[in-house]
Amino acid sequence: MELWNSTVGTGFILVGILDGSSSPELLCATITAMYFLALTSNGLLLLVITMDARLHVPMYLLLRQLSLIDLLFTSVVTPKAVVDFLLRDNSISFGGCALQMTLALMLGSTEDLILAFMAYDRYVAICHPLNYTIFMNPKVCWLMVSTSWILASLTAIGHTVYTMHFPFCMSQEIRHLLCEILPLLRLSCENTSQYELMVYVTGVTFLLLPLSAIVTSYTLILFTVLHMPSNEGKKKALVTCFSHLTVVGMFYGAATFMYVLPSSFHSTKQDNIISVFYTIVTPALNPLIYSLRNKEVIGALRRVLSRYILPAHPTF
Repeated sequence: MELWNSTVGTGFILVGILDGSSSPELLCATITAMYFLALTSNGLLLLVITMDARLHVPMYLLLRQLSLIDLLFTSVVTPKAVVDFLLRDNSISFGGCALQMTLALMLGSTEDLILAFMAYDRYVAICHPLNYTIFMNPKVCWLMVSTSWILASLTAIGHTVYTMHFPFCMSQEIRHLLCEILPLLRLSCENTSQYELMVYVTGVTFLLLPLSAIVTSYTLILFTVLHMPSNEGKKKALVTCFSHLTVVGMFYGAATFMYVLPSSFHSTKQDNIISVFYTIVTPALNPLIYSLRNKEVIGALRRVLSRYILPAHPTF
């Protein structure tokens, strides 16, 4: 088959879930609504944590990072998918594809690490409350954040550069919602099996190591909570942990399906559904999961709204 040079004016065509849907208009409207929900909920959570000094503690500083990542992650994918559908133009340039891949990998990997650090924060707060300010001081918190972003960025750039160096001749159609490694490698003219194995090993390492830390943290937390004398203390600890575990389950469930399960378990339709889940649905739900049952966040939201946004009542 004749090679086509994707680096010279020729890009790719993204064939995502909207193109194969039986009701694309309804699905597009739903995705748009979820995107605006993600923008609103994550934006509010970022505003509240930034403006309220009472939330300037490691737990909420890490949560602010999670909201920032979710807001950026969904913005990398959703607007283009919706605009492409409305304009009936699914093309993406070679450089645009590389940029989208880099950002998606970077943000997804950063979230992976941030969730593990959030689990460690809960472990220290519940199992070692007297030493919390030592183990989770602001310097440690910012070291965690910096480490997450740097490691994720290096991994994303390395994978993107290596993936995009392959020649592509099979087709210009990427049958996926966004530019990701495995759907793009299916278009390569060369044998990419060794690199796919490396992607698999990297994905397993990046997922299973943080997940192991999360499982270990919550196992120790469970033992500590079961020995708490106060039922009120047990309830508060479990509510906080349940929110985090829900987010962990959604993120790692989708990531495991995409990057850990063998290719024989994958299909184009399933991959597109999962990609919608972790790029659109999860970013919209995460801030709601953390906020709805969190009295501190609700209280801070009321204070910020009354102080900075809602107009003061006139006095006569």
